[in-house]
Amino acid sequence: MLEAKNLRKAYGTLQAVSGVSLNAGLGQLIGLLGPNGAGKTTTIGMLAGLVTPDQGEVRIGGKAFGGDTSETKCLLGLVPQELALFDELSAAANLDLFGALYGLTGKRLAMERERVFGLVGLADRAKDKVDTFSGGMKRRLNLAAALMHDPQVLLLDEPTVGVDPQSRNAIFDNLEALKAAGKTLLYTTHYMEEAARLCDRIAIMDHGKVIADDTLSGLLRMAPVASFVVIDLAAAFGRMAELGGLDGVLEVSANGAALRVGVRSMVVVGPVLEWLGANGAVVEHIRTERPTLETVFLHLTGRTLRDA
Repeated sequence: MLEAKNLRKAYGTLQAVSGVSLNAGLGQLIGLLGPNGAGKTTTIGMLAGLVTPDQGEVRIGGKAFGGDTSETKCLLGLVPQELALFDELSAAANLDLFGALYGLTGKRLAMERERVFGLVGLADRAKDKVDTFSGGMKRRLNLAAALMHDPQVLLLDEPTVGVDPQSRNAIFDNLEALKAAGKTLLYTTHYMEEAARLCDRIAIMDHGKVIADDTLSGLLRMAPVASFVVIDLAAAFGRMAELGGLDGVLEVSANGAALRVGVRSMVVVGPVLEWLGANGAVVEHIRTERPTLETVFLHLTGRTLRDA
């Protein structure tokens, strides 16, 4: 339903997006992850027709999409990262405005407004001005505005930024309902647990390119370690470099007196504990953790801070 082929976009000498290809079918929710500056927002802009690619093509429902006012554009809804609402208007007036932009009038407009109010749980606040809403309510109204024309494809650029857990779960419920109804969704987020919960497939971008694209289980197979062993010691231990040199130990980090050891297999745990005991460390508790999506993400994109 949504297909991007070899998208490229440069701003002067900066190659923001370099050969990105993505696709999403009916009833699929695809995640798009990446560090700051990876090219996600530029990619979303090209998919939405807001940014003209230097090269490549976007197709919706098999038809080329260039961001004009054609029938193809009506298949697409966008939930931007920045709230696209008018605070001085009521919630209903906001939805009426966005519906009118897609040619909705009269009974059809009223029907769609009630439908999306019901979906996001804001029907009882329809007459209230948006500037009286909480951050989570504004995020839900932002989603409702993108759904007024009942698009088949929905692009969501970090739709849960800054919202409370209750609102985040309400948005998750909305998205799962849309997916169950056969909608196609593309979702960007910095929250790994969101992507793990919601997405049928996850693409990871870095430096303008897609560096991995698979199901969650497929991505987890890329993890650099088989397991993590978290070892609580009686006191902080300063010989991590030596511990990291043991056969089968792939990485070691510390948080106070707790060690987090990445191992190639669980058979390494015994020798690790023996080595700690022989070197004066007192082990109080151990537990194991499986690699997560965050493990894979950091493995593929690195741990260096990104400020842009």
